[in-house]
This record gives sequence, structure tokens and C-alpha cells, in this order.
Amino acid sequence: MFKTLSFLIILLNLVLAGDLESSTVRVINRVNNSTDEIKTLDNLRGVYVSVKDVSRILSKRNPYINSDRLKIVVYLGNNRLKISGNSSFILVDERVYQIPNFTIWDNEDIYVQAEALFNLIKETTMPGIDYDSRRMVLDIDIKEFNITGIEINEKANGTVLRVKTRSSFPEGNISSFFHENGWFYITIADALVDTTELRRSDARGVVRKITADQLGSTAQIAFQIKTKVESHELYQGKDPSEIVVSLRTPMDNSIARIKEVKDRWKLDTIVLDAGHGGKDPGTMGQRGTKEKDIALDITKRVGLLLEKNTKLKVVYTREEDVFIPLWKRTKIANESNGKVFLSIHLNGSPNKAVYGFETYLLRPGKTEDAIEVASRENEVIKYEDRTDNRYKDLSGENLIMATMAQSIFMRESEELAAMIQEEMAKKIKSKNRGVKQAGFHVLIGASMPNILVEAGYLTNRNEEKNLRNAKYRQSIASCIYKAIVKFRYSREQYLAEN
Repeated sequence: MFKTLSFLIILLNLVLAGDLESSTVRVINRVNNSTDEIKTLDNLRGVYVSVKDVSRILSKRNPYINSDRLKIVVYLGNNRLKISGNSSFILVDERVYQIPNFTIWDNEDIYVQAEALFNLIKETTMPGIDYDSRRMVLDIDIKEFNITGIEINEKANGTVLRVKTRSSFPEGNISSFFHENGWFYITIADALVDTTELRRSDARGVVRKITADQLGSTAQIAFQIKTKVESHELYQGKDPSEIVVSLRTPMDNSIARIKEVKDRWKLDTIVLDAGHGGKDPGTMGQRGTKEKDIALDITKRVGLLLEKNTKLKVVYTREEDVFIPLWKRTKIANESNGKVFLSIHLNGSPNKAVYGFETYLLRPGKTEDAIEVASRENEVIKYEDRTDNRYKDLSGENLIMATMAQSIFMRESEELAAMIQEEMAKKIKSKNRGVKQAGFHVLIGASMPNILVEAGYLTNRNEEKNLRNAKYRQSIASCIYKAIVKFRYSREQYLAEN
């Protein structure tokens, strides 16, 4: 007892004397032959590193910092690490990982136990880093993934798996087998797999689930199979950037095929797009209210209602004040297998007396007001780094071609737009300006019903005042939520009857 007490007294004296002051983790970057340092907090539970410093060294983008919520988002390649102060959980994209000890929020920064953080980054996003906890050295030798993704195609008598690669492999390096546990394994020697990208691939056909692991210099991809497979064949395609596996199954009977098609059309995923963001503020109110902030707030309220009260999967094109190019928003929607794309905005007009809410479809604008609104919303492309040929003039033949490509979803888009206007008219004390049509870049390319909501005019003093009120924004969100639920019900009733 006396020895333990003496040790604690000596340790306390060392702390007070400053012998446990902050040190640094040394960084050796073998990519550009440079060295650097990461600030730390020395703690009785280990060395804690500065998240801002880790971002500075490993990321090409500045981190997103929310001091009110004690949160920092670090962007590593195509991945996002969401780290919260005083928490033991870290999100890599949407996957939750638990670390041994709580993080520490200190002076607008978060400190995370070094070994836990670097091991997580190595496992999920950057396999080319190694941390020596004894020497407090981070060694960076970024390696490029050569297994980059999975594409799954359904056929009448089976499923085709296409493993995307950056190079071809010797024949003896690739093997595959079925295990009695119901999993199909592909093992590739001398390969580096992007485990995060593969794990979020869409499972379909006979595949229920996909996982991937890096085992030393060997990559292993596992597919959980949900039905009997009669045989399989594996080969490297004529294109050297893929490994092709065909899984053959008995021909489905017609009832099962019909059910499968219906399930594919069920509304199970909705993509919510908050207009503008980051360097693009959107419309500005007379009191300085920014469209990007109000749009994001309403979008999150809609998403929260859906997540709490339905089993719908909600995908956000942005959850923070960041700039997302217009073309990337529908790309996110398509890649997440969305069944509805809904973009939320606030309106503006040189005429300060104009007010009200309206919903838009992608079609040639019939009125000057509609054309002006689309023109203003499309101006966002000036903030993008490269516009090249992504955006064509949305008039005449170009717009006709764009709307023809999405005409299969037009009836459903019209129905959803009408339901939103109807619900908002019941509860929102403003002018119902109806369903309109115009050429919005943000709607082009969405392979699903898609609409754009203008929830009010920030340029109108009274409407701006209302939109600054949280209860008013909640009312708007509630109306949009009710319309989505109503639309979902009508769609599923139609599928049930046909």
C-alpha cells in the first residue's frame, strides 16, 4: 500500500514538474522523402495524436470542424472519417468502429489514441502506413490498390461478378472455392484490395453480402450466397482490368422472377440533396440568411423523420457545409441505388414582394419565372473546378434529350411533386405557387423519380423571418416527409395490384 501511494505521489510530482508534457509523433514520408511531426497529448492511457495534424499530413483537403458538436471530419481519398470529441466511436464513411479509449476535445482539436487511430486508418483507407508505438514514428509509404471494386450483373440463369483491377495477375495467383458455410471466396495473391470500397458494393442476384479482407500480401473477397449455385467459372476478361466469375443457378420460375422485379422497384432508398453548400451560399436574404444553411437544416429534418418513422434508407448528398458539384449529386443518387431523388432549395427574386413555395420537374420551362429560377440555380457551376463538357446548354434539343432520358420517371415525379404541394398547402401559411417545370442541371442524370423543392423566398422579408424560425422549418420538413410516405404507399399499392 505504501509503495503504491509513493509511486502515485512521484507520478503526480512528475506531472506538476512538466516531465509529461506534450511530445510529438515523428512522420517519415517515403513518397516524397520528407519528414514532419504530429502534435500529441501524453496521457496515462497512452499517446494521443492531434486529428488536425493527422489530416494535414494524410489529406489533401482541409478537415471540417464543428465546434458546437465537438466533431471533426477528415477526408482521406474517397473516404470520410467522422471523429467526435469525448467518444470511443469513429465513423469511416457510414461504418462504425469502436476504439479502446475515449477521444479528447482540446482547443478546437480532437486527440485520439495514436495506435488505435493509425491502425484503423491502415485497415480501412490507407494500407501503406505503419505506426511504431515504441519509437512514436509514423511511416508513410502509400501503396495503390490494385483491387478497386465489384460490379454484379444478374442474368436469367445466374449472376456475373466482375472484380475490378488495375492490372492482370498470373493465373496461379487467383483461386476460388465454395465453403459449406454458404460463402464463396476469391483469393488473389500479390494484391492490395480497397476493402472499404468493396464492402459498400451493392449485393444483388444470388449475392446477399460482400466482404473483403487484406491478409498480408493476399486479398480475399467473400460473397455470401443466398441460393443454390450449380457451377461457377472464373477467368480474367479480355479487358485486363477485371476478373470475371459466372455463378450459374437453375432457371427461376416466373413467379419468383416477377417478385424479384417488383422488389427492385420498391421504394426502399431515398436520396436527399441539400442545395448549394461550402463556397456556394446560394440565395442571400436581406438579413444575411444563406440558402445553403436553411436547405441543409430542412433536409436533415426530413431525413430524421424518415429514419425515425420508416424503414427507408436515407442517403444525403451532403451532411455538412461542403461544396458538392451538381453532376456528383445525381451520381451519388444512382450509385446508392436510390428510388427517389429530392433536392431542397430556397428561392429568390428581384421583386421582394414575391413569396411562396413551389416544386419543379425537369422539363423545358414554360414561364419566365421558371426559366429565371433554373438559371439562378444552375449558376452554381461557376464554383466548380472543371465544367468542361459535363454541362450542355439546357435549351432546345439538349433539354429535350435530357427529359426524354428521364421520361420513364416523369409520371411518378409529377405525382410526388403534387403531393408535396398538397401537404405544404395544408400547413404552411404561404402562397402555393404550384408544380412547375424548368431545366435544372442538378436533376439531370437521376435514374429515378426526381424533383426540386423551392421551400420559400429568402428575398421576401416576412418569408425570410419565417424560414429563420426552427418551428417553421420543422413544419416544412414534416410536410415533405408526409408526402414521401404517401407517395411510397401509392407506389407499393400499385405494385401489389400488378
